[in-house]
Parts: sequence; structure tokens; C-alpha cells
Amino acid sequence: MTPSSHHSTELDTRRAVKSSHRRGRLEDAIANPGAVNINVKGAYIVDEEPRSRSPIESADGVYYESQDIRLPHHTGVVSHIAADIGGSLAKLVYFTRELNAKDNGGRLNFINFETHRIDLCIEFIKQLKEEHERANGSSRDELCVVATGGGAYKYYDKLRETLNIDIIREEEMECLITGLDFFITEIPNEVFTYSDDEPMQFAEARPDVYPYLLVNIGSGVSMIKVSGPSQFQRVGGTHLGGGTFWGIMSLLTGAPTFDDMLAMADRGDNSGVDMLVGDIYGMDYTKIGLKSTAIASTFGKVFRLKNAAEQGAEDGEGLVHDDSKPANGNAAFSHEDMSRSLLYAISNNIGQIAYLQAEKHQIKHIYFGGSFIRGHRQTINTLSYAIKFWSKGEKQAYFLRHEGYLGAVGAFLRRQPQNWGRRNSLDDANRPQSVKEMFQNIQQNGQPTSS
Repeated sequence: MTPSSHHSTELDTRRAVKSSHRRGRLEDAIANPGAVNINVKGAYIVDEEPRSRSPIESADGVYYESQDIRLPHHTGVVSHIAADIGGSLAKLVYFTRELNAKDNGGRLNFINFETHRIDLCIEFIKQLKEEHERANGSSRDELCVVATGGGAYKYYDKLRETLNIDIIREEEMECLITGLDFFITEIPNEVFTYSDDEPMQFAEARPDVYPYLLVNIGSGVSMIKVSGPSQFQRVGGTHLGGGTFWGIMSLLTGAPTFDDMLAMADRGDNSGVDMLVGDIYGMDYTKIGLKSTAIASTFGKVFRLKNAAEQGAEDGEGLVHDDSKPANGNAAFSHEDMSRSLLYAISNNIGQIAYLQAEKHQIKHIYFGGSFIRGHRQTINTLSYAIKFWSKGEKQAYFLRHEGYLGAVGAFLRRQPQNWGRRNSLDDANRPQSVKEMFQNIQQNGQPTSS
């Protein structure tokens, strides 16, 4: 072989390899049009730094997450905001650059609004839009909102008319799975398990991620069997979810916010209203593995105590459950006790149904997400205990530090190019042959032909 022919062969080999790499990238872009290329190298959850600056001040019905996700190596412009608008809460995820940081990276920010304050949420997005335009110009990389959840449809016209930007709607279940997969595989110290000895034991990413069951607890509860990155099926759920707790607690206590209700539960003692196994047996029911503190009947003491109070009033004894309140023939039950009882009731119910679905579909790994959990220790403890108890330790419950933002993060990652699926796009049904020809030209010439 002459030197010139050897050089020619080597050049052809390099060109073929380069062409193959280019073709692979293009095929991947066409197969995954919605993927946003976020550089997650070195990503970590910010635990102690003050959160990034927000364009609005704190207000009732607004909850800032303190655990932003730092992306030290992502320096590109991100021209969209993601919103997951549910029946009770609207969750937002948005990216901010940190130009003063040494690495010049940025972070994902998390905030939620009570849905009845959707106008405040829209005002927040409007101010983010204005900041984006000041930083990047109004014509370059125009901001858009990627929305999911029922509110993406209910508030679509309101969002579009008020903000005067594109609103891209994404399917809710797909966003949930995309978001959870991202957290499981890309963010260190995001997923954890719970036990009395170690309330937050971080779980390492497993090579065998699938299958798993996602139990998403929002206003209601959906249970989704996930067999692969795009293979999922809603297998069940329950209408007794976070909205149930919020609604009943509003009737019983008048507590103004969900966090106030959880704080009440922390201070409560459910034995003040619940009938326990010990109230019936006077001890543990060891034969079937029930402790005396196990709940036999939620709110099961209320009727008996109320009747006793009324009878005491008739007899002139004035029996009340709370001696600090005047005797009027009605047993006065602590708001804190009722809150804890109701929290246990809903969490136990969800945990048992989740176990039954996992057992039915032969799934060992169960992930709990949704804004009902809110990082609340009693909720996590109850769900974890339910899975461990019913499965006899054979199944594992997992939790997330950003459990309420699965859908919003999924929507953030699924943004599609502006013309995708429209005329002249690669997905246009009228142009499949041109795509084939483009690949053929890349294979033959190492580059696509211009048209």
C-alpha cells in the first residue's frame, strides 16, 4: 500500500466514524424531540445556602422550597418555565443563571402556589418573563411555559392571554415518569428510605430501575406501574388523598393552610379520638401481630365519648373531654388529635392500597411522590410502616426530597422544539421520505444536503 493510499484509507475511516457519530446524534434528536439537554454533571441539592433571589415577595398561599438543585456546569440559556397545575397546588420549576458564581452555572428553583391563587402564580411567571427579556432580549430565545396537570387545560386561555407567550401542554402521567426517572438516575441524595433508626437513608441508583410503582399523592392518588422509560400504566388509585385531608381538616378545625394542619398533627395524639387495639383487648393482640397502639377504628372513640358527655350533662356531672372548656354536654375534641388521626387514616389507606397493587403486579420497589407528603415525618413513617408491615419486609418504600415536583420537572425536561409536529418539521407526516434521504446523504457524504 502506497503512503497516499494509506492516508486516503485513514481519512475515509475517520470520516466514516465522524459521520456515524453525527448520524447517531441526529437519530437521537429525532427519536427524542422533547428532551432538553441539561448538563447535570456535578449536580447537587443545595441544603444550607440561601435560596436564589425571587422576583416576588413571600405571600400567603405561596411556598418556596429551600432545596434548590445546583447545576454547576449548565451555562446555556433556558427559555422556558414548567408548571404542574393540580387541583390544590400549582408547582413551578425554573432555571436561573448564577453569573457571579465561580463555575458560572445555575440552579433549578422550586416554588408552589395554592391553585385558588392562580393569579399570583401567573404574576410570578410574568415577572420571570420580564427578567428573561432583560437578560436575553425580547426576540432571542423567547420564553414559553410548559404546562401539565388538569390546570394546563383549565387555565390555558388565561395563561396565554395574560402572559402573551406560548403555552405548551404535556401529558400528566408522562411528565410524572420523566420527572421521577430524572431524580432516580441523575440527582444524588434525592431518593431515600425511612426507618426509625435512620429517618433519611439515601438510596444509591440501582442498575435495575424498572419495574417500579409510583404512588403520586396529590388531591387524589394515582398508582402507576412503570416497566421502562416510556412504558407505564395507571393501575389504580383512590379519591382519598391530600384534598380529602385538606377539606375535612378545614371543616373540623378551620386551619388556614396545609402546613398549619400538618403542624397540628405533629402536636396531636390520635388516641384521643381513635379506638385502639388496646381499648378493645386491654393489651397487644399478639396472635395476629397487632400492638395495643394499633388503630382499630379511626375516630372510633368519638361516638362513645360524646354520648358519655351528653349523659354526664343530663346527670349534672358536666363531663367534657377537655377540662379547659366549659361543660355544655358536648365532648370537646382537640384539633391536634383530630388532625393526627385523619393523617394516619389517609396515609394508612394509601399505604395498604399501594401494597396490594405492588403485590398484584409483582413489584418490589414503591416510590411515593406528590405534595401531600411535604417531607412530613409522620406521613413518611406511616407509609413506610404500612409497606413494611403488609409485605412482611419484602417490599421497599422510597421517598424523594422534591416529591411534589415530579410532574413539573418532567414537563421542564420534555419541552419540544417550536415547530415540532408542524409543517416543515421532521415529524410532519408529509415529509418522511425527506428524512430518509437526509440520512442517506449523511451516510454517503458525511453531511446532509441543503435544500
